[in-house]
Amino acid sequence: MSTYYQIFGGKVNAVSSNPSDPVKGQVWFNTTDAAMRYQSATTAGAWASGGNLGTARRFLGGAGTQTAGLAFGGGPPITAATEEYDGSSWTSGGNLGTARYILAGCGIQTSALGFGGYSTANSNATEEYDGTSWTAGGNLATARNGLAGTGTQTSALAFGGGVPGGSSAATEEYDGTSWTSGGNLGTARQYPAGAGTQTSGLAFGGEAPPPTAATEEYDGTSWTGGGNMGTARRSLGGAGTQTSALAFGGSGPTAATEAYNGTSWTADTSMSTARRELAGANAGPSSLTAAFGGFTTAASAATEEFTGAGAPTTKTVTAS
Repeated sequence: MSTYYQIFGGKVNAVSSNPSDPVKGQVWFNTTDAAMRYQSATTAGAWASGGNLGTARRFLGGAGTQTAGLAFGGGPPITAATEEYDGSSWTSGGNLGTARYILAGCGIQTSALGFGGYSTANSNATEEYDGTSWTAGGNLATARNGLAGTGTQTSALAFGGGVPGGSSAATEEYDGTSWTSGGNLGTARQYPAGAGTQTSGLAFGGEAPPPTAATEEYDGTSWTGGGNMGTARRSLGGAGTQTSALAFGGSGPTAATEAYNGTSWTADTSMSTARRELAGANAGPSSLTAAFGGFTTAASAATEEFTGAGAPTTKTVTAS
């Protein structure tokens, strides 16, 4: 077994204050507190409060990352408002051309996509955001609300949703100009969440009806079954990749958070605010996403930021 000296090339230091940037495994003695401490890493994720949206809303679209997020559409009343997040606060961006809610989004803050939803009827409209304004893109083949999406502005995936008569299993792929048909979901559903890319996508939750825990994985051609979530739910948020995804919030409303490793879901730290019909900054890794908007007992403006397992943390050595 390697000793501390062999690993770090030094003995345990006695210091009057904790090191400003210790490395994982480093040990020191704090003479001020008379305590032995070491640097470790968290084993579970954590949610922290962020800046509130300027417009409280539910059934909104989301895109971007935790430090460069995008929120657009939603209601009630149905809005075209867009807001941009810098990791601390939201500021107004350019309005959608078509005000709508129950829509989907993907991409990054300066190259985002918003599609589907409902205004006075189900919408097939697609809009592209360049960091300043929205412009029209190619229409979805199937107008629908309550769908999910993932990917980028030039390589996106749209799936599920509500259509006259019930839930849809339709999948469409976007190439930056137009949508084409992909393989249908195994379980038709509306209000699901998504993660991943156009050729390595993930669909989870939603309402068939009833609310489902079903997870499906997309390979660019067809969907196959993945591990079920622990909590069946609809109108939830999602982020990450096919092999490292995060599901949060949803019907109830619930604050439950689950993490997917490509095979199975495990419970993670719950959000502070239970809510459904929320959106997420879904372009970044699952370990660094943000959840915003939604519904508790009314439309919410709350933003929460997630930090995944593995974040550095200082611990104190105790004896019993």
